[in-house]
Amino acid sequence: MINRVILVGRLTRDPELRYTPNGVAVATFTLAVNRPFTNQQGEREADFINCVVWRRPAENVANFLKKGSLAGVDGRLQTRSYEGQDGKRVYVTEVVADSVQFLEPKGSMEQRGATAGGYYGEPFPFGQNQNPRNTNDHGFSRIDEDPFANDGQPIDISDDDLPF
Repeated sequence: MINRVILVGRLTRDPELRYTPNGVAVATFTLAVNRPFTNQQGEREADFINCVVWRRPAENVANFLKKGSLAGVDGRLQTRSYEGQDGKRVYVTEVVADSVQFLEPKGSMEQRGATAGGYYGEPFPFGQNQNPRNTNDHGFSRIDEDPFANDGQPIDISDDDLPF
């Protein structure tokens, strides 16, 4: 069986971070995902998808994503139910995220006139940071920096630096 969901959209509100009685972090947020077509009036509609993420990625989402942030979510679809305050059964369908990607560099939210906090642009899913360097950038890379810019000077590369 396959149950895989991949979404790219903007957060409709700031993520909500909570902790279970055992101290496990859980963050919930809603992504507005544009439909690939327009309606009869020529307007683009969106779907609003509820997402939940657990543990350390939940804390990172709560710290670094805000309302309007562009994010990618990779996870699975889950349906659960509970008894509401009125005694009726409530069914919830949501995406349980395995990873959340920050798809905008820090500062792009300010340029659009919104508020933002934290750092965007992590190149790998949380918990899977494959950056072997032990630097203070915590595995983050800036999208607006060109690592290959050399100002017209020759690049000094030894054969040992090449991956092939």
